[in-house]
Amino acid sequence: MADDLKNRGEPDRSRINTSEDHEIRYWTQKFGVSADELRTAVQAVGTSADAVAKHLAGGKSRGA
Repeated sequence: MADDLKNRGEPDRSRINTSEDHEIRYWTQKFGVSADELRTAVQAVGTSADAVAKHLAGGKSRGA
């Protein structure tokens, strides 16, 4: 049986895909960072949104 391409379902907000422009827009707005800062955080800690949020919060508290 073929996939129903019209049924896209809910977005997975637990992972960050930096290859998709709409995801970059969503996450940079949510975290209040630039696209480069988001990509750097994902490279550092992986694609988990929780891990990226913690990494960004920790970096800002240290003045980075």
